[in-house]
Amino acid sequence: MDRFTLPKAHLLRKTGEFQRVYRSGQRHRGNGFTVIVMPNTLPWNRLGISVQRKTGNAVRRNRVKRLVREVFRLNRGDFPAHCDVVIAVRPDFSLDSFAALRADIARTLCG
Repeated sequence: MDRFTLPKAHLLRKTGEFQRVYRSGQRHRGNGFTVIVMPNTLPWNRLGISVQRKTGNAVRRNRVKRLVREVFRLNRGDFPAHCDVVIAVRPDFSLDSFAALRADIARTLCG
């Protein structure tokens, strides 16, 4: 079962890590979110998720974070190699479907 999980080492967790990506990363705007990508020196990608309180109550914010983590886990190969990725969800984010979110993030990353 562990092989299906996203290891904690693959997540951005500290404020300084997020600030470094926000300051120096390349931004790609999607439908209801912004993807910020910055190269790192690690042999794997790391994900950070930022959801504003305006997005909704805690249940909605946690659902959004779970879905974004799952998209990252399933599509690690589609993300640029050796990068820190922050997905900043805006309040106008729509939870239509998982497939739509997956396609929108892929479209945003590919240009």
